[in-house]
Amino acid sequence: MKKNLFIILLITICYTQIWAQSTEEKKGFEATTFNLTYATQFPAGDMSRDFNLNFNFGGGIQYFSKSRWILGAEGGYMFGNDPKVDVLANMRTIDGEILSSDRTYGIVFQEERGFYIGLLAGKLIPISKKYPNSGLRLTLSAGFLQHKIFIEDRGANIPQLADEYIKGYDRLTNGFALTQFIGYQHFGNKGRINFFAGLEFTQGFTKNRRSWDFFAQQRFDENRIDLLNGIRIGWALVLVHDSYDADEILY
Repeated sequence: MKKNLFIILLITICYTQIWAQSTEEKKGFEATTFNLTYATQFPAGDMSRDFNLNFNFGGGIQYFSKSRWILGAEGGYMFGNDPKVDVLANMRTIDGEILSSDRTYGIVFQEERGFYIGLLAGKLIPISKKYPNSGLRLTLSAGFLQHKIFIEDRGANIPQLADEYIKGYDRLTNGFALTQFIGYQHFGNKGRINFFAGLEFTQGFTKNRRSWDFFAQQRFDENRIDLLNGIRIGWALVLVHDSYDADEILY
């Protein structure tokens, strides 16, 4: 519910700010931007075997040139609840509980955790001279993707999950990844009202990094293709280096 309210509030603010901005001068600019983003992602490929829908909070720093080229770095923290696979199933009693060292039921949670970091390049294609810093935003990023099943033993009293043993269950996976974004960017002519939103696609060329999986009783050493498809929205703080009349822009 809180996530939905956040999205509705952001859309309302953006709409209001676009309307308020209609009286600004038509100014293009060269700038550095600091971005904060939020995404909802749907796993596909090999990743869909372990995980359901996840969420992602991210950020980055980018250089926005006079000729509309975008260069920078970005990153995001992934999280989700209830993985598809219960990797602790072989530890459970007939009641579905896990016994602790003092013979009581342990309190254990399994969740998705991960991150992506990368360098990006892209292009802004203006669709109106009235807003020379706004239009179709296209970027490509190359970097590093990692994910695992985060296991939390709240009581720290389950011997099978102590110290190094937990690594046999978490399915730590990582590797090289590519991310593409296509969407709409609205940067105010004076650099005050700035946001973007669109579709994002990630392809991870990864491998499981654990030597043995206790649940499957085998080693996973095959190459994987982990896919994430989602919707990302973002807000940007813009530090303008130079500005110029919109008529100077080469479309």
